[in-house]
Amino acid sequence: MASARRRPPRGRVWPKIRLLLLVAVLAAGATALYPVWKAANPDPPELKVRYRTDTPDTAAAAEPSLEIFNETKKPLPLSDVTLRYYFTADGSTGASSYAFNCVNAAFGCSHVAGRVVALDKPTDTADHYLEIRFTKDAGSLQPGANSKGIDVQLFRTDHKKLDQADDRSFDTEMTSYRESKRVTAYRRGVLVWGEEPDGTKPSGDEKAVRKASAPAPLPALPAGVLFDNFTYQGAKDPALFKHGWLVRTSKGGPGIENTWSAGNVTFPAEKDSLGDGQALQLRASTDGTRSGTKQASLGTAASKFRDGTYAARIHFSDEPTTGEAGDHVNQTFYTIGGKGAKYSELDNEYMPNGGWGRPGPKLDTVTWFDHKTNDRVYTTTNKSLAEWHTMLIRVKDGVVAYWLDGKKLFVSSGKYAPRANMSVNFNHWFIDLPFKGERAWDMKVDWLYYNANETLSAKEVQSAVEGYTNDGMNYFDTVRGSG
Repeated sequence: MASARRRPPRGRVWPKIRLLLLVAVLAAGATALYPVWKAANPDPPELKVRYRTDTPDTAAAAEPSLEIFNETKKPLPLSDVTLRYYFTADGSTGASSYAFNCVNAAFGCSHVAGRVVALDKPTDTADHYLEIRFTKDAGSLQPGANSKGIDVQLFRTDHKKLDQADDRSFDTEMTSYRESKRVTAYRRGVLVWGEEPDGTKPSGDEKAVRKASAPAPLPALPAGVLFDNFTYQGAKDPALFKHGWLVRTSKGGPGIENTWSAGNVTFPAEKDSLGDGQALQLRASTDGTRSGTKQASLGTAASKFRDGTYAARIHFSDEPTTGEAGDHVNQTFYTIGGKGAKYSELDNEYMPNGGWGRPGPKLDTVTWFDHKTNDRVYTTTNKSLAEWHTMLIRVKDGVVAYWLDGKKLFVSSGKYAPRANMSVNFNHWFIDLPFKGERAWDMKVDWLYYNANETLSAKEVQSAVEGYTNDGMNYFDTVRGSG
């Protein structure tokens, strides 16, 4: 007969049960307390941001200079990083009335993009932010490395002064670099540095991370391309020079000699422009005397352009902005370079009232071989162009073609083709001074695009420039060489 199974003594079971209950209670308590502990003991930041500025509370532009430090043990691609600088829009001004440009970056301003965004939940010190991003070609920061100063400007397109006193990220006391948590930083959309205006801080917990509404990564920049939508404060904007432009003030012609004025090169708000709502404006003004005349010119400092596609969106004028009509003004988009046997010049010259004994309105498209002997070929388009137009010059295999709004106007070849690298220029000048009296004429340029590698249609160019503008790329230059 089998013996009955013996039950374990109760004294041996309860200690084990109590131990299990205690472990469960401790685990539950630890889980509940973990967020509190984590908040008090966050992980070290992946990166840090330092800030400085030299501007006072009231200034023509906000000029934050920012540094990014890689605090990890791995390379940090700058294309993974987004910075946000918070401010309050003055008065009833909206985001579209603010513009951004880059003045200086160790890896080049071509690799810096920016856009102004309105906050969903504004506060007393922030209802907008400037978002700064970087292309893949900006490179990576090695462990412990510093990006060095990224100098940018934020300004109103109406060029009224900013009141920065109530801007969250502005600090007039920070005239040398110091850490600033009022400038936030994100890595792949994850907040990793600083504090947002609503109090949100980096969580330090990847499982509970708060992701920002990060834009898509910036595409790699195409090689051999220059794009500029003329987002500048004025003729003395340091970014204008840094981006390779020269405002002409030198002596000589064409037109009324020795009258080139920096004051007649401006960048006003323009409702019909792309992007930040600005355009380059070249003003030709006079009272009918040589001493009272001012002409305007802006061109690239480098002569490095030859084959490829040149394109610009230009607003020509048939009437003066002020004063009496009738002047023989010349509104010009052209390239020029070389000397002697290598002299090269490609012209688009619009003359609303004609010139040199020929009536207007007319557009001359001209390819030069020798300026001294007036050796050139050209065609004339006899019609008014008093509105926005896309002008193209395409150069390939010794053939030059001129286009207006997608329609081919003229082709030259053989000796009438560029023999040297050239600069790109916009001029507005008087052929002569037929009468007395104050008057001013304005020519505007929305953007310039050049592609050294492809001959593109107007639609293809328009698609490209819209894409760059939508990405916040208001300027970049990947064209190599100089002539």
